[in-house]
Amino acid sequence: MAISKKRKASEAKIDKNKAYSLKEASALVKEVNTTKFDSSVDIHLRLGVDPKKADQAIRGTVTLPHGTGKTKRVLVLCTPDKEEAARAAGADYVGLDEFVTKIEGGWVDVDVIVATPAVMPKIGKLGKILGPRNLMPNPKTGTVTNDVAAAVNEVKGGKIAFKVDKAGIIHASVGRVSFAPEKIVENSQEFINAIIKAKPSTAKGTYLKSAYMASTMSPGIAIDTKSFVN
Repeated sequence: MAISKKRKASEAKIDKNKAYSLKEASALVKEVNTTKFDSSVDIHLRLGVDPKKADQAIRGTVTLPHGTGKTKRVLVLCTPDKEEAARAAGADYVGLDEFVTKIEGGWVDVDVIVATPAVMPKIGKLGKILGPRNLMPNPKTGTVTNDVAAAVNEVKGGKIAFKVDKAGIIHASVGRVSFAPEKIVENSQEFINAIIKAKPSTAKGTYLKSAYMASTMSPGIAIDTKSFVN
């Protein structure tokens, strides 16, 4: 596959033999971005864990101080008595049966789904559709709760969920290329702190094996894990 001149120019700015500090990477990612739109800035962490072991299948949530730069579409599945609170908090979609039917038909045009414990039995059958898309409500990520207003506010305020994949890697969006480098640094550090805090006691050896930062469709930048503030 041919590499465009713009891509070559971007890659030339990155020293492939260097692991940059988080501060350096957060500035460089803006310089090497090749898209015309406001790309997402993502971090990819390779961890020294075995995701096949239940206690090492790391997952959780973290609220980024500057948000992700993207307005998340939130669906709240709840009983009628919770609907008003969900709407007042800014939920984009609120209801139950009609959305369960829509999801069964293939509709998943949302970023986060919040549900109350009482309706989970109805939602359980949607696992095959929502699970692979990381949309299934889960108590561990705060998306199964009776306080739907607080959950919606947290998501709209920059709360993101993370989960280690089968290869032992965690991916997360920590902002947009339009963000000032300082905001990318602060969001990234907050995310990394959450990953460090989630380290299982059974994980042996090096925990943070490698880290890369990249914007959408742009080359990755290796980050020195020692530059993270623990």
